[in-house]
Amino acid sequence: MQREFASVRSDERLDFVDDVMALGRVRHLPVVDDGKLVGVVSQRDLLAASLSRALDFDGQERRTFLRSVDVREVMSPRPITVAPGATLEEAAQLLLRHRIGCLPVVGPAGEAVGLVTETDLLRAAYASKG
Repeated sequence: MQREFASVRSDERLDFVDDVMALGRVRHLPVVDDGKLVGVVSQRDLLAASLSRALDFDGQERRTFLRSVDVREVMSPRPITVAPGATLEEAAQLLLRHRIGCLPVVGPAGEAVGLVTETDLLRAAYASKG
């Protein structure tokens, strides 16, 4: 589990999310309002929202469009989560069953305390073998 992770608020604009994902080289961001997890926004959500393929936006047009959309409009509002004590096996089963790429780790009060990604599971399975 990653205990240090970037997150965004639901009132952030997608151009900011695009920047955070590019700079941090991440594909998923927990959406946290007032300390509570309220959703997850993924690179896939961002791409779908931009409609870049369908509308053939150039870079500046895409940026302008993204600046006009709030995260809450595209995030997954009820993400699948795990508790801090979940095992790697439980996390892997949830990722596979729901065909998702990340699991926010949520404490008892609904606060985001970590993030488990596909990369974390691969690292746990194979890092010691290389």
